[in-house]
Amino acid sequence: MLAMAALCGLYACAGDTTAEGAAAQEAAAETERPEYAIVIHGGAGTIRREDLTPEQDSAYRAALNAALDIGEEVLRKGGSALDAVEQTIRYLEDSPLFNAGRGAVFTSAGTNELDASIMDGRTRNAGAVGGVTIIKHPISAARAVMEKSPHVFMVGRGAEAFAMSVGLDTVDPSYFYTQRRWESLQRAKAREKQSGHYQVDPNPDYKFGTVGCVALDRDGNIASGTSTGGMTNKRWGRIGDSPIIGAGTFADNNTCGVSCTGHGEFFIRWVVAYDVAARMEYLGETLEQATRHVIQQKLKSVGGSGGLIALDKHGNVAMEFNTEGMYRGYARPGERYVGIYKE
Repeated sequence: MLAMAALCGLYACAGDTTAEGAAAQEAAAETERPEYAIVIHGGAGTIRREDLTPEQDSAYRAALNAALDIGEEVLRKGGSALDAVEQTIRYLEDSPLFNAGRGAVFTSAGTNELDASIMDGRTRNAGAVGGVTIIKHPISAARAVMEKSPHVFMVGRGAEAFAMSVGLDTVDPSYFYTQRRWESLQRAKAREKQSGHYQVDPNPDYKFGTVGCVALDRDGNIASGTSTGGMTNKRWGRIGDSPIIGAGTFADNNTCGVSCTGHGEFFIRWVVAYDVAARMEYLGETLEQATRHVIQQKLKSVGGSGGLIALDKHGNVAMEFNTEGMYRGYARPGERYVGIYKE
């Protein structure tokens, strides 16, 4: 794995799946935990080098680097993992490049319905919102649910009323309109009319669009968050894995933090985010082993496409995906990587 390659020679080889190899990696990592670490994604799908112009490639890399700058600045100054995750995702929600917040795709009714979740690995408290239409930053609403209510998950108008009651920014629904996403809906509608039956956009770039962040702060606390606009042409209030704790988002200081992006129905049914942590806790697998098994074997074997980002309690990074690309990046003190394609 690219992120882990930087640690070769420091830790036991990630390919060593023996109990001894995992134990050696664990012991070495204990003494090498960085001051902080952060990893992000902007969605996975059929993202090929030939499909992006040089200008588009540069724009995505610039946005990923800017997001890392925001999160890394919080962590460098001693801020919490939760603050780093929220601030980083707020930036990604503001970017029309990604399927979250301002860049969200359209539903069949021509509206934008947004979902988000966040989890604190120190306490395993969590918050989520689903199907919201006027909240400018759904990730902040998710955090408010976690910290300012007795609940975990709120949806629709109730979630919006709660967000307003705690003073979060709201906008007119037109704020989320972008021409690119509107044209995607029109293409989906045209295919639907031609085929005579309902269908979501088959383009994985739109089906799997999500943003996410996982951070580890200097106190050793992990937090993770995920935000999305869902699927182009979705109906009936469909909600995917992004706001579901254990499916699209999970964090536990004892193991890892995870944020997923992919075909949500599969990530829900196979509880992908929690499965990574469970394999680490119950089987003693390393982060590398657990993420690779879940994405490349378990999920792929049942037809699930997508990826995830993850950080363990030692600052090890995973950016695993079974699609042709995933917008992604990570940073640790003196170290940074940003990628788009399968490399």
